[in-house]
Amino acid sequence: MTNKQAAIKILRKLRSNGFEALLAGGCVRDMLLDKRAKDYDIATNAPPKDVTELFKRTLNVGAKFGVIIVLFENQQVEVATFRTETDYVDGRHPGSVKFTTAAEDASRRDFTINGMFYDPLKKEVIDHVDGQADLRAKIVRTIGRPAERFSEDYLRMLRAVRFSTQLDFAIEPLTWSAICTNSANIAHISGERISIELEGILINPNRSAGASMLFDSVLAEAIFPGTFTKNGKTAIEVLGQLREKVDFPLALACLFVGCETDFAIEMSRVLKLSRSQTKHIKFLLANRGKLLDDQMSLADLKKILAEPYFGDLYEFQRAIQMAEGGPDNTVALENLSNRIKELGDAELQPKPLLNGHDLIRMGAVPGPALGQLSQELYIAQLEGKLHSSEQAEQWVQMWLKRHREIEK
Repeated sequence: MTNKQAAIKILRKLRSNGFEALLAGGCVRDMLLDKRAKDYDIATNAPPKDVTELFKRTLNVGAKFGVIIVLFENQQVEVATFRTETDYVDGRHPGSVKFTTAAEDASRRDFTINGMFYDPLKKEVIDHVDGQADLRAKIVRTIGRPAERFSEDYLRMLRAVRFSTQLDFAIEPLTWSAICTNSANIAHISGERISIELEGILINPNRSAGASMLFDSVLAEAIFPGTFTKNGKTAIEVLGQLREKVDFPLALACLFVGCETDFAIEMSRVLKLSRSQTKHIKFLLANRGKLLDDQMSLADLKKILAEPYFGDLYEFQRAIQMAEGGPDNTVALENLSNRIKELGDAELQPKPLLNGHDLIRMGAVPGPALGQLSQELYIAQLEGKLHSSEQAEQWVQMWLKRHREIEK
């Protein structure tokens, strides 16, 4: 059963029990745009208590706000009671909630394109906010006064940019003006929520347009203070050169392309990224320029090829080169690509021919010198100079002899 099928079955049951129930929000917008909706939400006049009594399996994720998750077969469907919200005190949470009608519920939503309802039984759009007109005009516009909508939840400013980016819609002038005026208030929003919206903007193929809006509105500077006073244009150009499908760490690395690595990592902490995401970004930024080295040794090439983020590093460097000088600026990367092809199926991370115990048995002394010996031995192996443990032992004996002589 699909999420849509589950939602319609839930909607039918609500209707059969005397309640009004409609599909609401993003799924209606996507349907009218002939796009596949990610999930289907229901708005109803049934109070939360009645919803939980009607359905056997529910989650009270926000009952005081009228929101219940109904678990139906293998699907989860959000069922929300029509409501109005007032007295916002922290730029996110309403001080009071009152259950109401569909028309009043529509009036408290964020944007006109998200404020429509749909009756799948009558196949009828219920539009109290002129959302259909803005869909046709390709406009992102707040419902009611923009400053008031944003003061209720400052994240809506980033959501406006995300919808504009993903749908390739213009942001209505008064809405845009309110974003620019209130952009500093995005700092009141948690990093996790900001991160979700930024990801939606930056992994979209239209990401360079989204980044331009982030810079022009000063939202980017409000999220990452002191970061983009000089290099915003470079970030936009590099983002614009990325392949169509990328992951969030690669896109963030492009956003921070003009920053020192440590500074960028410090700034990104606000997003509460996972450890692996932070490691990913750090690798990309720290290794900028390395793939342009025509004299890179075979050992270094194999090492960097074996890194799990090598593919993204290559794409990152390619985007930088394209942004700086176009196709003619990618010769070094093309040469590297040819070297990689010549390697064929060569093992990139072979098992060391000798381990630490072997080296100590041969006379190496535990300590820094042992680490240096082990590293140089492995480099010689990666370079293709050593192919067997016997060759490795001869190499180690020569290394130990040479270093003993130096110490004398």
